Amino acid sequence: MTWWCTGIRWKGSAPVIGWYGQGRGERVSTPAYGQRLAFVARGERHCLGVWRAGKRTPCPASATVPGRGGSAQCPECARLDRSFSVAADTNAADPRTYRVYLAWFGPGMVKVGITAEERGSARLLEQGAMAWTWLGRGPLMATRRTEELLRAALGVPDRIAYARKRAVRAHLPGAPERAREVAELHGRAAALAGWPESLERLGCEVTDHAAVFGMDGWEGFAAPDRVVAEMAADRAVVGRLIGAAGPDLHFEDGLVVDTRLLAGWELAAPEEGAVTSVPVAQIPSAAASPVEQDGLF
Repeated sequence: MTWWCTGIRWKGSAPVIGWYGQGRGERVSTPAYGQRLAFVARGERHCLGVWRAGKRTPCPASATVPGRGGSAQCPECARLDRSFSVAADTNAADPRTYRVYLAWFGPGMVKVGITAEERGSARLLEQGAMAWTWLGRGPLMATRRTEELLRAALGVPDRIAYARKRAVRAHLPGAPERAREVAELHGRAAALAGWPESLERLGCEVTDHAAVFGMDGWEGFAAPDRVVAEMAADRAVVGRLIGAAGPDLHFEDGLVVDTRLLAGWELAAPEEGAVTSVPVAQIPSAAASPVEQDGLF
């Protein structure tokens, strides 16, 4: 039975790589920083169906998907997924409590967003936020209105391209500077008028993810300069893992593996002596990377 990779998930404060076997369910493996990773893609990349409320519905068409795309879903499953998406404003009746957050990725690189309270900090880990704090909690629509208020008043986006995040990770200021920038923006947000009455405001308590991401031990390693552009059948990735942030695995030679590209593939051990043979792209400078969408590059 084939197990298809589902990419990175964050479990607690550690990255795990998910696997799905049709008819067998889900399992995970836990990579460790300092570990050598080596894998090769086999066969074709398959649509992983729809994952909702902890359960996966297989793709009814058993479709295949392109190796370069960031989503391992066919168009039909992607449409179904978005029909239940809070981010797409298609699930406004969600009764859960939500939280508004500020997430910091680099100097001047801050975004505002919302996440279900029951998920804790998982959303911040998934996005690769280096430092962050809560702003408030309440019903979905109140948190959504607060998000829009803060975006407009503070001039911060709700998306930051992964290319910009990758470009600055090896050149960030220290934890005190990161915390100061987050605290200053929290103070500006708290001073704004127009917050919904149903939203409970929360004080500034900055959390830093450098240790969780493994970045406090990057001295002496190459700065991230290349990212896997696509997976392809019989192409390999080989390297030593030194950190992870969001969906990205960071190798000691400067290669970044966006695990969204691994999703939908069967991954196997390569032949002895294999080297990285997948197509790679240079990571552009932060100044050259777009802010508008959270795309692959």
